[in-house]
Amino acid sequence: MMMKSRSISSVVLVAVAVVVLVVAPPMVKAVTSNQCKEERRQLVNECRPVLFGQDPSNNCCRRVRVIHTECTCPYLTPKFANLINLERTAKQIRSCGRNMPHNFKCGSATFP
Repeated sequence: MMMKSRSISSVVLVAVAVVVLVVAPPMVKAVTSNQCKEERRQLVNECRPVLFGQDPSNNCCRRVRVIHTECTCPYLTPKFANLINLERTAKQIRSCGRNMPHNFKCGSATFP
């Protein structure tokens, strides 16, 4: 039971991290897979409390503002998109000071 609970929470954590990552500015030069991995790790660590209903912290918002969409959009599958509230997530991303246009398409999701 503990393993199943851990697995579900991991999926939800990844889903939220992916969505929070989707609003990065376009990159000027190529982002390496190692850089993407590190950016996702930092975001997950800083934004974990968002999973429990808390607003993003200053450190979480800082991560949201610097992450590259190229590191996250490929992971936003229909399954992940169904696990999160896109409207709430978009609101939180915008509250962090990240410009996110309405009808922003990332992976399989379109943000309101």
